[in-house]
Amino acid sequence: MFRTSVSPAKVAALIAVAFSVVGCFPKEQFPPEPKITFKSFVQFADSASLTISFTDGDGDIGLDPGDSNPPFDIGSPYYYNLFLEYYELQNGEWVKPELLLPYYYRVPRITPTGQNKALQGDIAVALKPWPISSLPFDTVRFSVRLLDRSLKESNEVYTDPVKTTP
Repeated sequence: MFRTSVSPAKVAALIAVAFSVVGCFPKEQFPPEPKITFKSFVQFADSASLTISFTDGDGDIGLDPGDSNPPFDIGSPYYYNLFLEYYELQNGEWVKPELLLPYYYRVPRITPTGQNKALQGDIAVALKPWPISSLPFDTVRFSVRLLDRSLKESNEVYTDPVKTTP
């Protein structure tokens, strides 16, 4: 029978080497303002899901439910931090109808762990009800912007065109 014995000192030395090697890898570095990219738009029977990818170098994405003091109070333009604007394809041009309410959301706080505060991930938003009924146009899209807690605004991205009728 072959038997190996490893001392606790050797185990500790191997763990220390493993952590020092992991520490040598470069940390992700992103600019302090959020950057977003369109990922997907999926339609279901009564709803739709829009997903964006994001990065943020200083890790200040999202709001807590208690974040209601200025500048995040209800009457403020900063109460929401994810902004979707609706557009219709009318006679070959994208038009934002004036009377349609915008789709604004509060993304919950995302807290990075560790020393590196950079964030990278996906945000999915449920649009309900979907499809939007009684529209005269069958092709729509959304613009998307994200705001961090330092009030730095992301770039603006657009979804692919979406057919609202099956």
